[in-house]
Amino acid sequence: MVTDTNTTDIANQAAGADEGVLDNALDTAKSFLETAQEAIGDAVDATVEAVKEHPVAAAAIAAGAAAAVGGAVYAATHLGGDKEPASKK
Repeated sequence: MVTDTNTTDIANQAAGADEGVLDNALDTAKSFLETAQEAIGDAVDATVEAVKEHPVAAAAIAAGAAAAVGGAVYAATHLGGDKEPASKK
């Protein structure tokens, strides 16, 4: 037979287990965030060094990326198919 005391004990144990799981998840998330921040910092440093070593190539890559974005915007706005076709006579 289950008594109110047993039910309360079981509920308290479950609540304690949930807090432990949440604390573990929070610690894991913090660790992942720190690792990601370090990786992003390393990538930024490597990018800055590459640009310093090869400025012309970096400018060419930036220009190519800008042209690609510009072409995509142009295509989306002018060639999107929103206009009705010309009427046939």
